[in-house]
Amino acid sequence: MPIRRFGGHRSLVSYSQTTKLSYGYKKMNSSRSGYRVFSANSTAACTELAKKITERLGVELGKSVVFQESNTETRVDVKESVRGQDIFIIQTIPRDVNTAIMELLVMAYALKTSCAKNIIGVIPYFPYSKQCKMRKRGSIVCKLLASMLAKAGLTHIITMDLHQKEIQGFFNFPVDNLRASPFLIQYIQEEIPDYRNAIIVAKSPSAAKRAQSYAERLRLGLAVMHGDAHHSESDMADGRHSPPLSRTTTGHTGLELPAINRHKLPFPGIELPMMMAKEKPPITVVGDVGGRIAIIVDDIIDDVEGFVAAAEILKERGAYKIYIMATHGLLSAEAPRLIEESAIDEVVVTNTVPHEVQKLQCPKIKTVDVSMILAEAIRRIHNGESMAYLFRNIAVDD
Repeated sequence: MPIRRFGGHRSLVSYSQTTKLSYGYKKMNSSRSGYRVFSANSTAACTELAKKITERLGVELGKSVVFQESNTETRVDVKESVRGQDIFIIQTIPRDVNTAIMELLVMAYALKTSCAKNIIGVIPYFPYSKQCKMRKRGSIVCKLLASMLAKAGLTHIITMDLHQKEIQGFFNFPVDNLRASPFLIQYIQEEIPDYRNAIIVAKSPSAAKRAQSYAERLRLGLAVMHGDAHHSESDMADGRHSPPLSRTTTGHTGLELPAINRHKLPFPGIELPMMMAKEKPPITVVGDVGGRIAIIVDDIIDDVEGFVAAAEILKERGAYKIYIMATHGLLSAEAPRLIEESAIDEVVVTNTVPHEVQKLQCPKIKTVDVSMILAEAIRRIHNGESMAYLFRNIAVDD
């Protein structure tokens, strides 16, 4: 029997070509799932940033309830399906840091068990970032938190201005460390009159690189403050303060144990030269601030005693206006009152941390909105686009 051929009915459309709907719109790629944006905290102060981000993205905030039980346990209820979708959890860190961490962990695990495709944490201020080094017999808590987030189900993190960029190495998944400096520089150019007569000030030598970055971009001078009545973080004692064992045996030197009764005799001590203690001079300013606007830049402003002391020194040196620029405005304890009573003219921070209460207590505190770059990062990650656009002109030291 002759073989019948159906060549006339062979499809002429390649599988690699994009199929189109009857109205001319391209069909969404089936491999690209939808996405949802959730807030890991239900309080109004903490959801403000999440609402601004979703407004810029043109999506609704995901339906979920986060609350504390009567015994202070954290409970999370996700009110919609997240199966096979990219989920972004926005968590701003209020004053109760540990509760915020538990909210993030519980929500991430709830989404993981609900079969979300990817879970991306949007944590503008990463908590415990100052505890990223070994101190005496303490622990590197930042590394512990990174492991907990990975175990809970997070696959990616978007954050902003980590206290130390090396913290990214604590994670075994991608971390995008965005920068707030373009927004703060724009504020300086638009909101500070006669900013050309300003000088960028580093509150300590450890902050000189950040201050130099601002100074070079604004084409301004640089001043560095040295010396402090309080010990800075970089001067905190490292190691465990364990002195070497005292030498109790004679006839043996070095590390070698005697051959006889080796298990009974103590290990010989080691004599090491003593490290001299540091002695800081009184606060001095390297650079001329007389008749200038002094702009102190830093990444975190929490306890403000150091900033207040620096402002007084700058006033004595002739600065006629003093601004503080920082990414994260924690402003703990009596910070608003101290700022209001100090020589500081204005404190400018971003909205990575909610601080509406502090603004009511101190009108000198101003806020810069960074929801634009966070929304753009979410959009690019979901669409699989490059993040390089968000890091234009940013060097390794920035």
